[in-house]
Amino acid sequence: MVQAVLASIDLDALSDAEVVAFTQMVEHAGRPVDAARVGAATVVGYRSRAGLGRDSMAWRLGASHQNDLLTRLTLASRQEMKRRLALGEKVAPRVLGGQVLEPEFPAVAAALTAGELGVDAAEAIVKGLTDYKVHGRFDADQADVESAEISLVERATGSVFDRIPGPGESEPDTDTEPGVGGGVPSGFTGPIRRLRDSDGFTYPADDLRPLAVRMQALLNPDGLAPNETTLEATSTISFGELARGLHPLRGGVTPELKGVIQNLFNTFQSARSAPAFPSAEEQQRIEAGELVPGEVIDERTGGEKRADILRGILVQVAQDPRTPTMGGMPPTVMVHVNATDLLAQAGVGWIDGIDGPISMRTINQMIDNGGFQPIFFGGTGAVLGLGNKARCFSPMQRKLITARDGSCIIPGCDCPPQWTEVHHVIPWQTGGTTDVGNGVLLCWYHHHTINTAGWKIRMVNGLPQVKAPHWIDPTGRWRTPEKHRAHDPQTRRQDE
Repeated sequence: MVQAVLASIDLDALSDAEVVAFTQMVEHAGRPVDAARVGAATVVGYRSRAGLGRDSMAWRLGASHQNDLLTRLTLASRQEMKRRLALGEKVAPRVLGGQVLEPEFPAVAAALTAGELGVDAAEAIVKGLTDYKVHGRFDADQADVESAEISLVERATGSVFDRIPGPGESEPDTDTEPGVGGGVPSGFTGPIRRLRDSDGFTYPADDLRPLAVRMQALLNPDGLAPNETTLEATSTISFGELARGLHPLRGGVTPELKGVIQNLFNTFQSARSAPAFPSAEEQQRIEAGELVPGEVIDERTGGEKRADILRGILVQVAQDPRTPTMGGMPPTVMVHVNATDLLAQAGVGWIDGIDGPISMRTINQMIDNGGFQPIFFGGTGAVLGLGNKARCFSPMQRKLITARDGSCIIPGCDCPPQWTEVHHVIPWQTGGTTDVGNGVLLCWYHHHTINTAGWKIRMVNGLPQVKAPHWIDPTGRWRTPEKHRAHDPQTRRQDE
């Protein structure tokens, strides 16, 4: 019946207001079903628990374990079944010594059953407070923990849930209803029920997580300092195996270290580039998040930007003279490629200590910036000699190019100059010289994509000119980058 009604609705024909109302309606209608899914999975899981042996429901139905049975019954993923079971353990009634006890999270359970709390929000509350429940990692007053749970449920649902009078208890002879103020317990011992609408704001599931963190600080303020020390000792960063061209980065950092990293990312991450000396009007538009004429949108995702920022930071640290050396040399990425492959622009290269190969395009980019040094081998594979370093811009050449270009010459790029690389405008493979008149500054991203993203660069009278891809500049004009402030007439003092 419900399916037929939903199928009869033409969503494209609805007005904006009707689509909004419909979206909210189906979300609320689906919550009781989601709660029933969690409940059903919990019962199946309990009847299929490992300790039952051959009496397990899973065993009797030919499944290997509870998750196997659930995935066969629902055709959902194992991850989803684990998710439902984990939540169900926290919101289902408990049995102890033959006595049925209320759920570990009674307010969450009541809101789920009432169809007012979504599964995502329930998980956020449960995960945020589990360590503070009985037998959790931290000692906390359980009345305060329940108060925090009730408060979070109220903020997630817009409804006040609290305990109703138990046996021998009666409503107080006042006009004040239980639970007034959000999270203030009624003092009753009966079951938790919905009492009324809340006067406060409601929050989506993602916003409940930081709210739960605030609750944690209130529940156990003395436990934060030793916990921080413990986490500091176990913070870790590691690399996974190469998969689809990427090494997954794994680990965890403390809130303090995340703050340092996040501030670095926020400092450099921007989808727009502001003029060196914006006018008052331009500055207002920048602060309002609007585009300034002449800007180019950076279409990289946030994750791609953060990876490029991290690369720039690490490269800068590696080049810092204060960085510890290895064998008398600064940290240097050593790439090996066969000379025949390099000349033919075919094949791949290999980085010392890394399993996966790198493409010839990446090799050319690294040579473009850092040069190369030939090693001569004999017929038996013995090293015969080491050639001179070639195709590498000297530190003085880089200073001169930086003085001219300022930073990455691609319009709209706000990469700091110290993170840029020097690019041969005429490739060294085709006879391009390694001198100031053939080098320009590019950030790693634009250097890596210069041959594929549609940007063109040429040198005219010793100055670079750039032509944007057609979708950015349909005129196809060559334009001189307006980069270094010292060479911009608008930023120089004019003689009167």
